[in-house]
Amino acid sequence: MNALVGEKMSIITSKPQTTRHRILGILSGEDFQIVFSDTPGIIRNPAYKMQEAMNRFAQSAFEDADLMLFVTDVEEKYDADDPVINQLKNFEGPKFLVINKTDLAQPEKVLELIQWWNEQVPFTETLPIAALHKLNTDKLLEQIQAHLPEGPEYYPKDQLTDRPERFFVSEIIREKILELYHQEIPYSTEVAIESFKERQTSKGVPLIEIQALIFVSRETQKMILLGKKGSAIKKLGTEARKSLEAWLENKVFLDLHVKVRDKWRDDDRMLKHFGYE
Repeated sequence: MNALVGEKMSIITSKPQTTRHRILGILSGEDFQIVFSDTPGIIRNPAYKMQEAMNRFAQSAFEDADLMLFVTDVEEKYDADDPVINQLKNFEGPKFLVINKTDLAQPEKVLELIQWWNEQVPFTETLPIAALHKLNTDKLLEQIQAHLPEGPEYYPKDQLTDRPERFFVSEIIREKILELYHQEIPYSTEVAIESFKERQTSKGVPLIEIQALIFVSRETQKMILLGKKGSAIKKLGTEARKSLEAWLENKVFLDLHVKVRDKWRDDDRMLKHFGYE
């Protein structure tokens, strides 16, 4: 979606369950408007109410999409009985198989994947791409436009997403947590933006001051997140600030705090606060 819309809409890491919410990316042209819906993957055995909500986000796309892009890559492995395969079979609109990262695999492997997937699901189109290098993404966009139904324009032409700026700020901080921490830590955290203020320094330089709360489930997780004498969270703050400055195109002062909230992933009130509805 980032490659097609031309802006960073979704955070990207190598870890599973990076995407937690349903995020809309809007691409408008002279005679078309494409509303991309990036959803979490389907979790087979959800262990928390949060994961159940993530599955609902994924399910909602099957219910209201005009066209389905199933994005996999050359490293992902699926079993023939995976629930997503049944969902794809039952989807009545056009469905595209999009195999990403094809620049990292031999052509023979890509062909094997194309054959295997098309034996499982009757795809309308199959497109091997490398989104990072925008390889074949123009062809993908052409095929999407060719299969779009006629309809009204839902959003203003200059609107890129349905999410507020604060949401993307929290996601960029969470992206850095996923990159810098291991095992359970990234999956036990959620980021809430407490304050987002734009001002000028005494020298007249524009500055955005951001205060963020990182929630964890246990005290031990808080200690790992902080690190020895605060070294880990200092590194997190530095990396997150760099990414935020690049994304916001502005100088950023980032203040991070960690708070323990026991079993937040099963707390209905907390989940509603974090947008898992």
